[in-house]
Amino acid sequence: MVFEKIAEMIADKVDMDVSEIKPETTLEDLGIDSLDVTEIAMDIESEFDIEFEADASMTTVADIVAAVEKKVG
Repeated sequence: MVFEKIAEMIADKVDMDVSEIKPETTLEDLGIDSLDVTEIAMDIESEFDIEFEADASMTTVADIVAAVEKKVG
C-alpha cells in the first residue's frame, strides 16, 4: 500500500506511468532533483499524516518507502 501510493505521487511529479516505477528505481533515473524531493516529502507528510524529511541517503524509491513504513508503523 505504501509503495503504491508513493509510486503514484512520484509518477505524478515526473509525468510518467506509475507502472514504470519500481522499488529499485533511483531518484536520479527519474530525473528528480532536490526541489522535487522536498515537494514529494511534503506530499508524503500530508498523505500519511507523519513528519517526514528526505535525506541524501535516500537514493531509491524503496529507500523512501522504507522510511515512510518505519514512521507509520
